[in-house]
Amino acid sequence: MSNHNISRLTEDVKREISAAMPQLKDKHIVNGLVTVTDVEITNDLSYCKVYVSALGGGEKTKEAVEALRKAEGFFKKRINARIKMRKMPEITFVADNSLDYYEKISNIITNLPHNSESAAEGEEKAGETEE
Repeated sequence: MSNHNISRLTEDVKREISAAMPQLKDKHIVNGLVTVTDVEITNDLSYCKVYVSALGGGEKTKEAVEALRKAEGFFKKRINARIKMRKMPEITFVADNSLDYYEKISNIITNLPHNSESAAEGEEKAGETEE
């Protein structure tokens, strides 16, 4: 199967899983805002990794991933009914903490000193050591 077909298939799977989530009755899915951030399917259609993020950080995301793992059969049935594939992949849900990482890096950048005087002093000191 060409890469074009795999990329189209990953988008279809992502859309179907996202659409099926509101039908789950688990409190970790219903109470929290859970988002499918990415889907990766191997070329031989054996495995499908679904990256999930939940509003509220790492602990909420872990709880949502556990709830989704329990409902794996529901998702397989839904995908199989709507998307025709020659093989149903094994679905694995993975916590995507990239938003937490982004927030951490953003805070570090925000807290960097922006004092232009200290930058000018650093340039003067560098010039003195070269002489």
